[in-house]
Amino acid sequence: MEEMYSESQKSEPDSTPEPKIIGLTGGIGSGKTTVAKFIEDCGFPVYYSDDRAKDIVNDNEDLKVRIKELLGSDSYDENGLYNRKFVAEQVFNNKDLLQSLNEIIHPAVRLDFEDWVKKQTKYLIFKETALLFELQLNKQCYRSILVTAEDNIRIKRVMDRDGKTYREVQSVMEKQMPEKEKTKLADCIIYNNTNLDDLKDQTEKTIFDIE
Repeated sequence: MEEMYSESQKSEPDSTPEPKIIGLTGGIGSGKTTVAKFIEDCGFPVYYSDDRAKDIVNDNEDLKVRIKELLGSDSYDENGLYNRKFVAEQVFNNKDLLQSLNEIIHPAVRLDFEDWVKKQTKYLIFKETALLFELQLNKQCYRSILVTAEDNIRIKRVMDRDGKTYREVQSVMEKQMPEKEKTKLADCIIYNNTNLDDLKDQTEKTIFDIE
């Protein structure tokens, strides 16, 4: 990520200190969104990268044109809204196409995030993103937090939440970075294998242990 503050800005005595960016990630069914809500309950702002991307692909006309050029006019429905189901089907088994799509969307999300950062006043701010390690975004963060859980627990959660079959969820998980690789890269790990009270306690301890 490009420098968001110049040296002259940092040296001004009345300038706002640069906040520490904490990356928050987790695979499908891990519970990272729930952790993000707990973080907000603690008074810290969270930037939801995945949600913002959903808005940006609908609001940014340049992105619309480029996505249609890449995937065809069916990328957007008759109301001009991003056709997530169609797009997912096109890129699910095509790594090259997925990479090309990411190269269109992710720079726009990065710029949106940088604008968001400039408006924050807390000393810790959090960036929630599914691809923190895959895109090496953790290198741009002060610390990284991984929310994880046992595979069978994650699969059941998604099956209950989305009505997907065991195999459908497993297929998605197989395309994500393995949990054992993520745990090696994460600075902090929250294990979401039990209940919400335990998850909340772990979240609060992790946040306030960050210096």
